[in-house]
Formats: sequence, structure tokens, C-alpha cells
Amino acid sequence: MEKIDRLGWAVGFSIDGYGARIGFRTNRAEALEEIRNRLPFGVKEAPFEKVDLLYSLMVGGAGRGGAKRFSLLYNGLQPVARSLDVDQVLDALAPNLRVTVAEHARRVVFVHAGVVAWGNHAILIPGRTFTGKTTLVKAFVEAGATYYSDEYALLTPAGRVLPFAQPLSIRGASGSGVTHVPVESLGGVAGTRGIPVATVLVTHYREGARFSPRSISPGQALLALFENTVPARRRPQAVLSTLRNVMATAMALKGVRGEAKDVVVDRRMS
Repeated sequence: MEKIDRLGWAVGFSIDGYGARIGFRTNRAEALEEIRNRLPFGVKEAPFEKVDLLYSLMVGGAGRGGAKRFSLLYNGLQPVARSLDVDQVLDALAPNLRVTVAEHARRVVFVHAGVVAWGNHAILIPGRTFTGKTTLVKAFVEAGATYYSDEYALLTPAGRVLPFAQPLSIRGASGSGVTHVPVESLGGVAGTRGIPVATVLVTHYREGARFSPRSISPGQALLALFENTVPARRRPQAVLSTLRNVMATAMALKGVRGEAKDVVVDRRMS
């Protein structure tokens, strides 16, 4: 860390990431706005004197003899990105920072899940990448549901879910290449407040499958949520307490699905 500290930092700021205190420093003042443009949904700038975690962005440029210097990004001691193209380094910040906030947030529990709302109650769809969360969330939104998230469910200690309404990450037909689509582009609207969870839907896509879910117990649903919870190892007691409060009032369904539209029209989802 002493070597990183000697690189020559000029400016910085800090944020409150749902209770995680995270700092940023860089050698170029103009890079601050680029960092701010990549902050996760819902975090706020806050003038902390001490932070829990520190990002360091060294913007490269012309060196001696006209040779270009690499731009570097560190998360604490860990190198995140290194490139002659500073935009590539900056683009690596956003996904890394989302994971950092998810791991270290104190006021909420981050669960890998898609979330939509019918009326004042949420449908929570736990699952990791490539399980079809975004496709299903998109179909719900196009059918009139309110958008909360296609990546993380943010659960309060009381078991309510908050919006994490970043643009949807929609993959190409081949599964590669991601386009970030604001929910408004789909004709949808984003949620603005915490609401209770009515349904936990444990599902994943399988080509040709017929959607015929079965009810599962609150304990089985809690386990499915726990397996997708980011800080499960870091804060197990707080996580379990939060998930129990979610399942105190929610029903749970489990089953593979084919086309997303078959799930959306199921009367149990409305």
C-alpha cells in the first residue's frame, strides 16, 4: 500500500454506499466526474474523514519521449484494471464497485435477484448471472409491472425491498454483449420506495420447459435466498434475520420456466 500511496494523488471524494464508507482518489481532477457517472444507484456522496475501502485511479497519458503510460485502477491493494485506454479502466470500475458495495453495505442486505412489483407488493426472483433474471424482469415490466432491479434485491432488516433501479443489462441473442437499457425505454417505470415481498419465485430458464411451479416452504425459500446473498459469510446473523422477516409474509414458488411470457400471465404472479 505504501507504493500505491506514493503514486501522487491530487483529488478525491467519498460516498455512503448503504452504510459502507468508500473513498476515491485520483491524480486528475477531471476524472472525478467520470467516477461519479459510474456510481451505483442509491449511493450518496458523504464527507467521511475515514473510509472502510479506498479506490485509487491513476490516469495515464504521455510519458517521456511521447510514450503512453498505463492507466491503473486499484481497489485497496487489489489491481482492478490496467490499460492504455482510460475509458476501459473507468468502465471496469462500475461492476467492481457494485460488488464492493453489495459486500460491505450495513443498512441493507444485497441478494442476487430480479425484483418487480405488482401494486404495492414485490415479486423477488433470486438467481445468479445467466439464469434468465433480466429476461423475466423485462417481460414483467412490459406487462405493466413496476421495475425495482434486474441484478440485486436490497432488503431492509424489516424484510422490505428497496429499488435498485439501474438500467437493465440485456444480453444479445448469443448471450454475449450487454446493452444497458433504461426502464423508461421499455415503457416502464421504476419503484421509488420500500415495499413488502409477496412472492419469492425460484426459477431458471430451460429451453422448451413448461412453467408449472410448485409451492415450497418458507425454509426452502430462505435457503434459496441465502445461497444468492452477497454478504452471507460476512454477516450471517444479520442476513438470516433479514431473510426470516422477508419470508414471514411471503409465499414461495419453485419451477423451471420456458418463455418469460408464460410466467407473466400466470395468475399467481399478479
